[in-house]
Amino acid sequence: MPAPIRLRELIRTIRTARTQAEEREMIQKECAAIRSSFREEDNTYRCRNVAKLLYMHMLGYPAHFGQLECLKLIASQKFTDKRIGYLGAMLLLDERQDVHLLMTNCIKNDLNHSTQFVQGLALCTLGCMGSSEMCRDLAGEVEKLLKTSNSYLRKKAALCAVHVIRKVPELMEMFLPATKNLLNEKNHGVLHTSVVLLTEMCERSPDMLAHFRKLVPQLVRILKNLIMSGYSPEHDVSGISDPFLQVRILRLLRILGRNDDDSSEAMNDILAQVATNTETSKNVGNAILYETVLTIMDIKSESGLRVLAINILGRFLLNNDKNIRYVALTSLLKTVQTDHNAVQRHRSTIVDCLKDLDVSIKRRAMELSFALVNGNNIRGMMKELLYFLDSCEPEFKADCASGIFLAAEKYAPSKRWHIDTIMRVLTTAGSYVRDDAVPNLIQLITNSVEMHAYTVQRLYKAILGDYSQQPLVQVAAWCIGEYGDLLVSGQCEEEEPIQVTEDEVLDILESVLISNMSTSVTRGYALTAIMKLSTRFTCTVNRIKKVVSIYGSSIDVELQQRAVEYNALFKKYDHMRSALLERMPVMEKVTTNGPTEIVQTNGETEPAPLETKPPPSGPQPTSQANDLLDLLGGNDITPVIPTAPTSKPASAGGELLDLLGDINLTGAPATAPTPAPVPQISQPSFLLDGLSSQPLFNDIASGIPSITAYSKNGLKIEFTFERSNTNPSVTVITIQASNSTELDMTDFVFQAAVPKTFQLQLLSPSSSIVPAFNTGTITQVIKVLNPQKQQLRMRIKLTYNHKGSAMQDLAEVNNFPPQSWQ
Repeated sequence: MPAPIRLRELIRTIRTARTQAEEREMIQKECAAIRSSFREEDNTYRCRNVAKLLYMHMLGYPAHFGQLECLKLIASQKFTDKRIGYLGAMLLLDERQDVHLLMTNCIKNDLNHSTQFVQGLALCTLGCMGSSEMCRDLAGEVEKLLKTSNSYLRKKAALCAVHVIRKVPELMEMFLPATKNLLNEKNHGVLHTSVVLLTEMCERSPDMLAHFRKLVPQLVRILKNLIMSGYSPEHDVSGISDPFLQVRILRLLRILGRNDDDSSEAMNDILAQVATNTETSKNVGNAILYETVLTIMDIKSESGLRVLAINILGRFLLNNDKNIRYVALTSLLKTVQTDHNAVQRHRSTIVDCLKDLDVSIKRRAMELSFALVNGNNIRGMMKELLYFLDSCEPEFKADCASGIFLAAEKYAPSKRWHIDTIMRVLTTAGSYVRDDAVPNLIQLITNSVEMHAYTVQRLYKAILGDYSQQPLVQVAAWCIGEYGDLLVSGQCEEEEPIQVTEDEVLDILESVLISNMSTSVTRGYALTAIMKLSTRFTCTVNRIKKVVSIYGSSIDVELQQRAVEYNALFKKYDHMRSALLERMPVMEKVTTNGPTEIVQTNGETEPAPLETKPPPSGPQPTSQANDLLDLLGGNDITPVIPTAPTSKPASAGGELLDLLGDINLTGAPATAPTPAPVPQISQPSFLLDGLSSQPLFNDIASGIPSITAYSKNGLKIEFTFERSNTNPSVTVITIQASNSTELDMTDFVFQAAVPKTFQLQLLSPSSSIVPAFNTGTITQVIKVLNPQKQQLRMRIKLTYNHKGSAMQDLAEVNNFPPQSWQ
């Protein structure tokens, strides 16, 4: 059989291939020749064939059939064979294949070989791919080589010991005696590997960490010698003595000094020397300074040293290298919470990074800029960030807008500035804002009573002829609907008022309705705004009726439903229209975990947040509360059972009771003492299945004590409880309202809300008049489904007329007896 070609010739031949197919053909031909040679047990050229096989493996072609040949080469007595055999074992074998266990004995023999280079090959292979079984068997030989006087073997044995500890952590103590003496070695290679070994042991064992803390002075001394030593050609890199060893020592000092005062104190001086004496003109020096900064920030260092570290990062921001600037911004972002004032000194440099062309640097600079915003610099920082929002790439706009909203809410110097800032964001990047931007701005505007005229005028001018920013148009439509009368009357005192007629306002809203840019959500806002203007404008009511009736045949089902209901409000419920469409009251801030928390969205599927809808024509629900929740459009709140369920999620409003507060039912007729029949409406399976208004329940378990839920201004509300035997998760609460004053309380309305984990059914009351002198009571039944058996909480709202005045009050009921919900 002819001699196989050499590796060099194979490489040259493969490089001449013009296509991938041609290369594959060459490789397959050579692999076939190598297989034939292996089958013939050709010992002469085995080394050459395995070398060629390793090259083909590096190119990505399968070479597993050479694994056993590698073991044969390892068993050979020739050094050249062993070298290729061990290299092949490291490339082709790993601990997942049982074949590797066959080489354990060969490695053990070679670890005890008389030639240091053979021993080095065995140490490299064990440290690269040794399994836990091999490490247990050979750890003794590795530990023995750690104590040898040969520095070539000691550095390789130290790295091999690192692999053994990673595979079998319980063998760590075996290397402890030998590790102590490694730091006394003057050879830089041994010093470097010993520091790596110490770092691994300290990271894996708290006991080892405590044991090695006494080595801090010795490590400090080694680092000091490296800094102060003169030029050493063997270890010099760009004029710095052994930067790799310096970085390793700094990392080990960081681990040893973390959460330890004495160790941190011992290394403060040397860290200051490294930070001040290291040359920054070359990248090598910057690498050492970066490790120094990380160490200073991680240990219990002095405040002056931390300021020095942050100043180093500030200098990094001026570096021309993008990687160094990125590293500096990332490090400052991690430290800004603990050293805020020191980072603030570099604010102008950080803001300049917003103009960088590199998107990674730009993102880090944006995140750090938001972290630096406080009450003192809010105006200047927002100016820079708004400029950045104007010019940044689309992928930044959402995060930037969100950050501006949060910062403005937290540090706004005035309500006008807050409103102007958010409107600027909506004008610039309205399509990228978070879902809750619209309801949050609406709540802010509602609560800023003195700014209503200014805001509605600004929003009106902002959307003249431009409907591209849908969230802005939604807010503008809502505000025009609420405060259109202020816009027409020209009552703005903050800036020069504009002269607008009722027809011009309606022209804008109708343009929004017919614009191709308007989404279904925005059209819902506009239609509701037009409807609300029917109670604020006097000369254009007929035009509003016409617009509403036109959209009663819209192909958009949601818009059609609203138009039909608004049209019914004009015809059948005109006496309720002014009360239902009155101006929104001031809203309370939603609590994070209160009983009436509601998820806010910008109405992607709910066109009119904070709006009311008239009851649809057809059978009336059984109570005013059911009317109310139907008007709210199926909010994601605890449902009242007789109300027709809808598929729409939570409307973009504030707290539930703020929504309830939008409606004044004083003009509604009193409900008859006998509850009206429940209309036949299909209910989803998760509601109170099988429960109708009459009878309320079947088998009742009594014995639950009653409570006084409310007692104020002569009005007393008592709760009595009953539990259904047919459905233990249902609690039936009967409220009794009594009046101890000398005059009747009229138009009495009781409303209730519970957390989302509950479901509530509010039946109709027995009357709307609470007689004076406790001569009678109003009774009303509430059914609460509590499938998770959680503690019952409820918020109630009471509205009534007394002594010629409209009264309204809120209360929370948290003292429900355990028997009522357990």
